[in-house]
Amino acid sequence: MKKERLEEIESGGGSVNLSARAKWRLSGGDRVRYLNGQVTQDVRKASSTGAVYACVTDVKGRICGDVFIRASDDGESLLVDAEPELAESLGIRLERYIIADDVELTEVTDDWSLWHVFGEAAKGINGVTNERLGEPGVDLWLPRGERPPNLKPAVSLEEWEMLRVLRGVPRFPNELNGDIFPPEARLEERAMDFTKGCYIGQEILSRIRTTGKMPKKLVCWAVREGSTEIAPQTPIQSRDGATVGSVTSHAADPRSGLEVGLGFVKQAFAADSELLVGGVVASIADSSQYP
Repeated sequence: MKKERLEEIESGGGSVNLSARAKWRLSGGDRVRYLNGQVTQDVRKASSTGAVYACVTDVKGRICGDVFIRASDDGESLLVDAEPELAESLGIRLERYIIADDVELTEVTDDWSLWHVFGEAAKGINGVTNERLGEPGVDLWLPRGERPPNLKPAVSLEEWEMLRVLRGVPRFPNELNGDIFPPEARLEERAMDFTKGCYIGQEILSRIRTTGKMPKKLVCWAVREGSTEIAPQTPIQSRDGATVGSVTSHAADPRSGLEVGLGFVKQAFAADSELLVGGVVASIADSSQYP
């Protein structure tokens, strides 16, 4: 992506086709109670006009996947979407705990097209409000193959991924996977509700919240100058050369040409303002901001 293209998107917003995402419908009278026992967010906050973001965790509190949840237009079911790679594993995970519940889980990936419109381009668009990219936007669920009219500019999936990295938004499986607790990815405010009641993994995640202790934490980084070979798992080091973490996502910032990205570091180093990424000095910031 060139600098001019990034500036165009930043000022005018855009739309992206996310139809490849895995999608499920949950129907039945126990659907809200059941799903509330599976995810970190309060499902009761989801509506036909507003989606909520949540993690699905295992019994140890680690992430099985992250999802967006909305109510159907008729209010008779819940619609859930996740990364395409989670279609099989997350479907099995959600199905496993349906025992005596009045709930039916149906995969509907091929039934729906899903578009997301964000930034200035989202103004005046009627849809399901959702902040997929860290800014206000709307989702459009349409019958499969149907394209919404007059959406522009269109953003490619490659551009969408770069925007995600530039804005420090974690994604499965780069930052969100079975090795990570949601608080390590700084998802406490965005994806977690600590008053809604029990769910799988809740006890351990409540303990983390109480103690504040966790193995690592997500940071944004931006190299100060020069060039360096960076790839996922590139070590992040302290200034004395000790390895304290690793890179999970990276991109060349079109504005500076320098490498930026996300990574996990040991909790004790997450507050440092400088670390080494690929042996080069990099500015470090909270994952909700850009260094």
